[in-house]
Amino acid sequence: MSQAPLKGWIEREGALLRLRLARPKANILDAAMIAALEQAFDEHAGNSALRGVLIDHEGPHFSFGASVEEHLPERCAAMLKGLHALVLRMLEWPAPILVAARGQCLGGGLEFACAGNFLFGAPDAQFGQPELKLAVFAPAASCLLPPRIGQSRAEDLLFSGRSIDAPTALAWGLVNELAEDPAAAALAYFEAHLAGKSASSLAYALRAARAPLIEKLRRRLAEVEALYLDGLMKTRDAAEGLHAFLDKRTPKWGHK
Repeated sequence: MSQAPLKGWIEREGALLRLRLARPKANILDAAMIAALEQAFDEHAGNSALRGVLIDHEGPHFSFGASVEEHLPERCAAMLKGLHALVLRMLEWPAPILVAARGQCLGGGLEFACAGNFLFGAPDAQFGQPELKLAVFAPAASCLLPPRIGQSRAEDLLFSGRSIDAPTALAWGLVNELAEDPAAAALAYFEAHLAGKSASSLAYALRAARAPLIEKLRRRLAEVEALYLDGLMKTRDAAEGLHAFLDKRTPKWGHK
């Protein structure tokens, strides 16, 4: 029997929901992982005492990203709809979401992390959107990164496919804090700044701060999802890039 993709529990006297990605070393955000995360948020949606959520991970890496197999043309519509629904769920969550990442935080993993409010990283962590190396683009990151780190820096990551190191991510505002133990740093932040607050007031504060962003992101996610499915996935090179990756060969671009 395969290991459950996610572990979850409540601590801090009911104030904090802990969610832990539990399929190391890659912690791939495949359909099973996304479904487990959605279920966890569903189960705790009525918990009015929560003042925060902390998402961390087992193993040396936060996530290598979404499943490449699920990016293939015949499967990508379901994958995108699932991931984007999760992103919107997190953006609308009525308590701050803290994310702690070590190692690689890439692709769909970085999109997932950016749907939270605060990102804590290890000093040796790497952050990137490598999708264009496979001749596809990162729909959620195309919407989430510009308001977080600015248009030019977002385009750097989205177009180059490169990863940046943790100090660069901190300087760019992608990461809020670096620590040898990012989960411990996130817990310390929660204890110092969130645990003693009114949960209901926090929920209103999140709505006040994020309502315009959420409204825009909901519209933009639908637009880029359509661009991905109705435009990109009808090109030859998108299929070639994905199949070349799975076949472990160098892609041959037709530029169309």
